Parts: sequence; structure tokens; C-alpha cells
Amino acid sequence: MQLNKTALGLSIGILWGVSVFLATLWVFWRGGGEHLVLLNKFYLGYSVTYLGALVGLVYGFVDGFIGGWILAWLHNRFAGSKSQ
Repeated sequence: MQLNKTALGLSIGILWGVSVFLATLWVFWRGGGEHLVLLNKFYLGYSVTYLGALVGLVYGFVDGFIGGWILAWLHNRFAGSKSQ
């Protein structure tokens, strides 16, 4: 079975982007964030603020899309088609 690379990329991208967004807002509202602030090492411009949540949403979507696309490509490459 072949996986659709774009569909998997979009699915994982949306999931990861929204996860980073919601986690940032949750930590911002709770007043913490020592660990989540480390994302600014990977995501330029990220911070635990409302604007940072939007930046994390965009970066998370891009990371998730690329990761999902590569995962589907690897699956399609190595799973192959099985003749029955």
C-alpha cells in the first residue's frame, strides 16, 4: 500500500503546528515555560508569548509537513508493492 506523501505531510504538519501553538498558550497562561523556551534554539523568533505561539504554529507546520512527507516517502520506498 502506498502512502500519499502530501496528505501525510499535511496531517502531521497540522497536528504538530497546533500542538506547539496550544502548548505555548498553555504555558504562557500558566506562567511557566523553562523547557518550552528552548524551542527558540530551533525556531528563530519563537518565545512563550502570543506572537511566539503563532511563530511556533508556522514552524511546527513546516517541520511536521517535511517530516510527514519524508516518512511517507521512506515507507513507499522500502515497503514496495507486494505481489499476491
